[in-house]
Amino acid sequence: MATLANQPFVKMNGAGNEIVVVDLRAGAGKIAPEEARAAASPDGAPYDQLMALYPPRTPGTDAFIRIYNNDGSEAGACGNGMRCVASIVAGQTGKDALAFETTSGLLNCWKSEGGLFTVDMGRPRFAWNEIPLAEEFRDTRAIELQIGPIDKPVLHSPSVVSMGNPHAIFWVDDVHAYDLERFGPMLENHPIFPERANITLAHIVDREHIVIRTWERGAGLTKACGSAACATVVAAARLKRANRKVRVTLPGGELTIEWRESDDHVLMTGPVEFEFEGKFDPALFEKAATP
Repeated sequence: MATLANQPFVKMNGAGNEIVVVDLRAGAGKIAPEEARAAASPDGAPYDQLMALYPPRTPGTDAFIRIYNNDGSEAGACGNGMRCVASIVAGQTGKDALAFETTSGLLNCWKSEGGLFTVDMGRPRFAWNEIPLAEEFRDTRAIELQIGPIDKPVLHSPSVVSMGNPHAIFWVDDVHAYDLERFGPMLENHPIFPERANITLAHIVDREHIVIRTWERGAGLTKACGSAACATVVAAARLKRANRKVRVTLPGGELTIEWRESDDHVLMTGPVEFEFEGKFDPALFEKAATP
């Protein structure tokens, strides 16, 4: 029997990022890639990321969370999904502050004013082998990578950052002027990114406002990618083109990102929205298991 068969789920979104949350803390096995893909199918609950809650592994945390992209691959971080999880667990426990563990480490979340939630996404990483890249670049504020003719590239010189997952940010004047659905898969799977990468187009409006669109690794074109918003603000601040606290506009909504000076942690604050509850039909996974 598939882990997700007959499993209740909650469908939510964080700034437009489509999230499904399943609570497996009562005891359940790991979700297989084909299950995750089946769950994201039109007959299931289409999502960008599925957040699976497991019993805590570390004392003092509220759950261990595995994050699945809709292609069945696992992700190390999903800030919008973490806010959705925090909203559910806060409602269950009455707690205003929560701690979760993912494969990328511990994350703290708490309620903010106006019904928003904040996630501490931890410190960004800049070293080429931590992002990771396939070859050494001493300065990851801009690396040699381009799409298009050598003398007139369409996109070039991205900043690269890890927020628990790899990000490449291309600075443009208009995020809608490029066919991201075409370029996204090529760049996501470029040999320079051994673990693939999230690809973001970013326009700096001013020092306190950035507009982005993201092709998300393992999920495709998305209305919102929280870790991409974090990576973009950090990269812009490193280039001295933006402040350390910025409003980020995404196709699905807005996030406030702060790269805190005291400890270099990145804080993401944004909305969560409940959509509906359901239960996964076992027939979904019978089809997935059929050769």
